[in-house]
Amino acid sequence: MSGRGGGRRGGGRRSDSRPDYSSAAPDQSANRGGRGGRGGRGGRGRGYGAPDAGGSRPAPEFHAPATFPPLASPSPSASTFPPLASPSPSASTSAASLSREFDKSLTLQSPSSAPVRRQPSDSVRPQPQTPAPPPAQPHPIQTHPTTPVPSQPPASAPAPASSSQQVTEIEVPPSTSKAITFPRRPGYGTLGRKCKVRANHFKVEVEDRDYYHYDVTITPEVILKTLNRNIMSQLVKLYKVSHLGQRNPAYDGSKSLYTAGPLPFNSKEFVVKLVKGEDEAGPRREREFKVAIKLVAKCDLYHLQQFLRGRQLNAPQDIIQILDVALRTSPSANYTVVGRSFFSTRLGPKGVLPEGLEYWRGYYQSLRPTQMGLSLNIDVSARSFYEPILVTEFVAKHVKPHDVSKPMSDKECIKVKKALKGVKVQLTHREVARRYKIAGVSSQPTNQLTFTPDDEGTRISVVQYFRQKYNIVLRYAHWPSLQAGSDTKPIYLPMEVCKIVEGQRYTKKLNESQVSGLLRATCQRPNVREENIVAMVKRNAFGQDKLVREDFGIRIKEELALVDARVLPPPKLKYHESGREANVHPNVGQWNMIDKKMVNGGTVQFWTCLNFSYNLRKVETATTICNELVNMCVSKGMQFSPNPLLPIQYADSNQIEEALIGIHDQSKAKLASMGQDGKQLQLLMIILPDQSGSYGKIKRICETELGIVSQCCKPANLTRLSKQYFENVALKINVKAGGRNNVLSDAIQRRIPLVSDVPTIIFGADVTHPQPGEDSSPSIAAVVASVDWPEITKYRGLVSAQHHREEIIQDLYKTTADPQRGVIHGGMIRELLIAFRKSTGYKPHRIIFYRDGVSEGQFTQVLLYEMDAIRKACASLEDGYLPPVTFVVVQKRHHTRFFPTDSRSRDLADRSGNVLPGTVVDTEICHPTEFDFYLNSHAGIQGTSRPTHYHVLFDENKFTADILQMLTNNLCYTYARCTRSVSIVPPAYYAHLAAFRARYYIEGDTSDVGSSSGGERSTRDRNVEVRILPAVKENVKDVMFYC
Repeated sequence: MSGRGGGRRGGGRRSDSRPDYSSAAPDQSANRGGRGGRGGRGGRGRGYGAPDAGGSRPAPEFHAPATFPPLASPSPSASTFPPLASPSPSASTSAASLSREFDKSLTLQSPSSAPVRRQPSDSVRPQPQTPAPPPAQPHPIQTHPTTPVPSQPPASAPAPASSSQQVTEIEVPPSTSKAITFPRRPGYGTLGRKCKVRANHFKVEVEDRDYYHYDVTITPEVILKTLNRNIMSQLVKLYKVSHLGQRNPAYDGSKSLYTAGPLPFNSKEFVVKLVKGEDEAGPRREREFKVAIKLVAKCDLYHLQQFLRGRQLNAPQDIIQILDVALRTSPSANYTVVGRSFFSTRLGPKGVLPEGLEYWRGYYQSLRPTQMGLSLNIDVSARSFYEPILVTEFVAKHVKPHDVSKPMSDKECIKVKKALKGVKVQLTHREVARRYKIAGVSSQPTNQLTFTPDDEGTRISVVQYFRQKYNIVLRYAHWPSLQAGSDTKPIYLPMEVCKIVEGQRYTKKLNESQVSGLLRATCQRPNVREENIVAMVKRNAFGQDKLVREDFGIRIKEELALVDARVLPPPKLKYHESGREANVHPNVGQWNMIDKKMVNGGTVQFWTCLNFSYNLRKVETATTICNELVNMCVSKGMQFSPNPLLPIQYADSNQIEEALIGIHDQSKAKLASMGQDGKQLQLLMIILPDQSGSYGKIKRICETELGIVSQCCKPANLTRLSKQYFENVALKINVKAGGRNNVLSDAIQRRIPLVSDVPTIIFGADVTHPQPGEDSSPSIAAVVASVDWPEITKYRGLVSAQHHREEIIQDLYKTTADPQRGVIHGGMIRELLIAFRKSTGYKPHRIIFYRDGVSEGQFTQVLLYEMDAIRKACASLEDGYLPPVTFVVVQKRHHTRFFPTDSRSRDLADRSGNVLPGTVVDTEICHPTEFDFYLNSHAGIQGTSRPTHYHVLFDENKFTADILQMLTNNLCYTYARCTRSVSIVPPAYYAHLAAFRARYYIEGDTSDVGSSSGGERSTRDRNVEVRILPAVKENVKDVMFYC
C-alpha cells in the first residue's frame, strides 16, 4: 500500500529535508521548497487593519474549574503569561476518567459479541453538507459564516450549557483496532473547473473463483526470501505433477502459499534438496530442507465485491493479498525485489553515480481497492546499487584516501567498514569465484597479518601466502584486509583480489552529489514518464503470464485510468495596503513580491553579522551584503535598524563556538551599557564557511545554548548580490521577527468555513527517523500549531526525541508526579493550546490536525494513541473541555501520478507539462468509501509533480469534501518561505522542517533523512535509552525558528 516508502518525485528532491540555507531565488518548486535562513525577533510591525493586527481582543473568562490561566493583559500581544496554577482536582479527574474510558474499552468483548458504538463521523449514510455546530457555540455554523468574533460570557453569566454537552456529545475513538472505522466520504467535491486527467492506475478484473491459503514452514528456518523462493521453486518442479495436482502456486517468499483451487491435501511435508552454488562461500555441498504446507483458509471474492460496493466497512486484506502475491510472483523470480519495487538491468540501462555506486531502473507495483474496482498502481523508479568493481577501486572512489600509497587513517578505515559491512564480494584470483560477506576490516594492515593455513601447522603472513600460492604481489598491502567469517575464525581477504558482487542494493543515505546524479538521470517530464509507465506495463505482459491469467483469472488493462478531476481556484492573498499591490491573485500557483509589502512587517532593532567565509572575509564585502539585505527588508515593509548593534566581524571557521559565544556576550554587554537591560540580540546574520558541514553546529549553539535567532547564508549565493535572492531571505527573516508575509483575504474577512466562525487551531505533526543503519539515533517528533487566529499564518513549533523508529508521537500528552504539587500535566498539545490562548485571547473551539508521515498500515494505531493524547491534553486544561477534532493524514510518499490529457493546453497543464495547481481528485482512484482525496496544489518546474494524498481518519467537525479541499488548497498559498503554492499543507510542512532542525542538534550536518513510517522496532531498540534533545530557548520558540 502507499505509505511513505522510498520513492522520490521525478522532478527533483525537496529541499525541505536539507539545511534551511537561503536560496538564490524564491522557491523554484513546491516539491523542493525554498531554502530559507534564520530570522530575528522584533516588534509587531505594521498591520492590515484586522482586529488583532495592532489592537487587542477582550480577554475571555472561563467559569469551569480550569488550568487555562486568565490573561494578565487583554492584549493578545502581551509579553508575559501567568504561570499555570496547580492542576485542579476536576481537571485531573477529567483526564484520568477519560483515560479510564479508553482503558476500559480495551477489555470489552470482541465486536462479534458486543455491538460497537458508531462514531458521529462513521455513519454509513453520507454526512450532511451543512456542518453541525460546535458544542461551545449557541448558534449553528454556517457554510459561509459571516458571524463576528465570538465573545466570551460575562463574569456573572453561568457557563454555557453546551460545555456540558461537549462531554456527552463528543465521542472518543474506540481503543481497539477491531472497533474503529474511519469516516465515510461525506459526498464528492463540486467546486472548481471540471476536467479529466490520466492516472498511473490500471484497472484489474478478476474471474470469480475460489482461492486457498496455505501456511509454509521451512526447516531449518531460512531468513532470505530469495532462498525461500528457490526452495519453493524446486519443490514445485519436483512435486507439481505427483503431489500438487498440477497447480501453480503463488508464494510470498515467507510463510504464505496461495493456489487457485485446492491442493490434494490439507497438510503435507516435503523434502527438498538444494545444491549450494559454486560461487557461494564454503564447500560445495547439498543442503536438505523440510517444507511443511498446511491449509489455512479458503477465500473467495464475495467480501471484496461487497467492500468495493460500499456494503462492507473493512477491506478484505486476505483476498487482496492473494491477488497481489500472484501478480508479484513472476517479477520476484526475475528481478531484484526492493519492498514493493522491482529493479533489473533488463528494465532499462543502468547509470553511474558518484563514489562507487550505480543506479538501476525499475518499477513500483501495488494492488489497491478503489472506487473503480481493483487498481494496479505502477510507477517507474530508480534505485542505487553498489557498482560491481574491485574493492580497491570502490575505496578510491568512496573513501578517497589522500594518498593511496600510504596506510589508511583510523577515520578512513571506519568509513570503509561502514560502507562495505554486509556487502558480498567474490574472489578474482581463483578459478572458482567464491563469494564472501564482509564482516569488517582488519585492525592491522595486510602486511602485518598472519594466519595458519588449513594444510600447514606454521603461521604465515598474508602477503607471503599470496606470493607463494598464487604468485600475486599485493600492491595495497599497506591497507587493511577485508574480514569475513567470525571474530574467532576470521578470513582475511586483501582488497585487491575482491570484486563487489553485482546487484547489491545500497541501503545507506545518499550524499548530495549522489542524489543530484540520481535525479538528473531519472527526472522525466510528465509525457515521458507516462510513456515509460505504459511501456513497463506492456513489457511485464501480465496477459501472457500463465499463473496470473489462467490460474488466478486476473486480467489487467494496459491503458492508464482516465479519471474525473477539478481545478480549484486559487485564493486571493492580502499584502499591506501601503504597497502598490495590496491584493494578489496567484497565476498558476505563483506570484512575486514586486510592488508588494509584507502584510505585517516585523521589527529588528538589535542585530549584527558574523562572517565565517574566508573568501568574503573583507569587512567591506560583508558590509555591502548586510546593507543590501537590510534595504530589502525595509523596502518590503519591515522596521529594520540600518546600523548593527556590534561591528560586523570575521571569525575563523575552526572557532565557531568561541565566536558565537563572544558575539552573545558582547551584545549583552552593549545592550546593558545602552540601558537596555533585559533586551537581547534579535537577529544574528551569519555568512557560513566556504566548506559545508558547520550549519548544524551553528544552529544547535544559537538556538539551544545561547538563545540567538540567526539567519544563515551560503557565501556562494551572496557574491552575486542578487535582489531576487535578498528578497527571498527577507521573507524568511520577517516571519522569524514575528511578522507575517501575507494572509488569505478570506481569513481577514472571516469567510473560511469551519475556521473563521469560531477560534480554530490548526496543528501539523511529523516524525522523522534516522538513516538506515543508524541504530543509536532517536526518532524525532515535531508538532506545530497556529497561534494567530483568524489569520492562521504563524505557527509555533515544538520538538521531542523518542525511541528509534517509533512512529507514534509519544510526547503529545504526558504527566509527571510531583510530591508537593501532585500530578503535573504536560506535553506538546497542551503547551500549544496554551500558546494559542496566550496569543489570541481565546481558547480553541475547534481543532484541525494534519498528521504527516503515516503509512496506511499504521492509520489505526496512530489515530488511537494520538487522539487519546489530544483528548487528555484538552481535558487537563479545563473540566469538560473537549473541542471537536478533525484528524487528517498527509501522505506524500506514494506512487500516484497525474498526467494532463493534453500537455500543450494551458487550460489543462502548466508550462512544465504537469497538471495545474489546484487539481483535486476524489473519484475513481480514491478509497471506495472513506474520506480521502489527492490534491496537486503546486506548479511543477521539472519532472513529474507528485500530488499529496489526504485521508481523514476522524472528523467531529463534519467537513464536507468541498470545505476541506478548499481549506487545504488555500493554506498551501500561505507558506512563508516562498511566493509559490507548495505541495503539502504548510502545517505539515513546518512540522517536517522543525523535525529536521532538531536532528541537527544531535547529529550535526550528517542529518538528512526522510519522514517515513517507523515500522517494527526490535526489543533492543526499545530498550535503548532515548537521547534527550537539547531544549530550544523560549525566545527562539516564540518565532518560526525552523523556517
